[in-house]
Amino acid sequence: MQTRVLTGITTTGTPHLGNYVGAIRPAIEASRRDEVDAFYFMADYHALIKSDDASRIERSRLEIAASWLAAGLDPQRVTLYRQSDIPEIPELTWFLTCIASKGMLNRAHAYKAAVDRNTEIGDDADAGITAGLYMYPVLMAADILAFDANQVPVGRDQIQHIEMARDLGQRFNHLHGHAFFVLPEALIEDQVATLPGLDGRKMSKSYDNTIPLFAGGSRQLREAIMRIVTDSRLPGEPKNPENCAVFTLFRAFASEVETAAFRQALLDGIGWGEAKQVLYERIEADVAPMRERYEALMADPAAIETILQQGAQKARAVATPKLAALREVLGLRAMTTAPTPAGRPKVPSKQGKLPRFASFRDADGNFRFRLFSADGEELLLSRSFADPKAAGALQKQIRSLGAGAAELQIRPLGMSLALDGETVASTPDYRDEQARDDALAQLRDALDRLAAQE
Repeated sequence: MQTRVLTGITTTGTPHLGNYVGAIRPAIEASRRDEVDAFYFMADYHALIKSDDASRIERSRLEIAASWLAAGLDPQRVTLYRQSDIPEIPELTWFLTCIASKGMLNRAHAYKAAVDRNTEIGDDADAGITAGLYMYPVLMAADILAFDANQVPVGRDQIQHIEMARDLGQRFNHLHGHAFFVLPEALIEDQVATLPGLDGRKMSKSYDNTIPLFAGGSRQLREAIMRIVTDSRLPGEPKNPENCAVFTLFRAFASEVETAAFRQALLDGIGWGEAKQVLYERIEADVAPMRERYEALMADPAAIETILQQGAQKARAVATPKLAALREVLGLRAMTTAPTPAGRPKVPSKQGKLPRFASFRDADGNFRFRLFSADGEELLLSRSFADPKAAGALQKQIRSLGAGAAELQIRPLGMSLALDGETVASTPDYRDEQARDDALAQLRDALDRLAAQE
């Protein structure tokens, strides 16, 4: 049985070493395994969120495609495509937008960071923030769910987006009573998932601290490496490998034996200039053969276009029937049969039983309640209230909520229920993610059963 692996790079700049080590290289290595069904794409819709420079985006799409192919990606073994060539992706984005809670999107890291920056300078919280940035997690979820990806290689700063994709997929599955979407898992390569840039921060086009992969040839590669920020320790003074961008970059390309030798050289006091030269030579040994292939591809963009169009056909062969099924379940089918009656049907109780609340008083005198499933399993424990009427009011809100409107925050081994962004109840911790997901399905079923009785 094959595992479908999906990843991509936003087309807003020239590919750099961080892209290669964190995404391109592990993706290509994975694509060579028989058990992997690989989908790789250029995220040019995402690029529109970050850049309004059309020529930059156009150039970046060509450079990224050439980079993946030069690095060894075999288009006969994988599905390589541009995001913008798949019309099902924006369509699915809208379907998911209609079930995505605002509370979930408020917690997205990119949006929160933008709000925090505005607050720091005393500006309006949402100044300059577009709906595209705010909805970024939903578009990313559509990228993943449209193709039933099992695994998504990401850096640790992107794990939240995979969790959101899982939540949206699971919510849709539950609302419509069928497993329409495979729930993806984040795939992290711990040692080199994130590389430092010239200034020690994460290597990113946003920070303008990148080391180009191919652009500018070997000369620009060396010049960039020589600009890496280091401390002021002189030749002969021991260097700390654990807090050293030069060592982290070297380790990402070197064998264990080479890494151990370089580590010892730092501890023995190698000068920073010499250390950077060693780093350049090690990276250049890997990059030079790929650079030759890259330059040949860049000189023949029509050949790359043919490869991408063939990849889009393969990708749409998966996405088109999936979206057709989703349109059916959402009532967007052809008008050839009579529609089902409008209104939400009553949810039949299991063997006459319904989910129930049980109120109790804590040792400190405050009031709380639990929500139990029809089978008697604990689903939620509320926060405590000094006033029993407040606890009762919350119960009433939960009764009328329904799973579709529930703002559920997913933790590694549990969940929380929030109202208006405030956590009001939590689940127990479960033994593993599968048990948590099973409990989530039970909770959503219970919420729908309660709402159907109101």
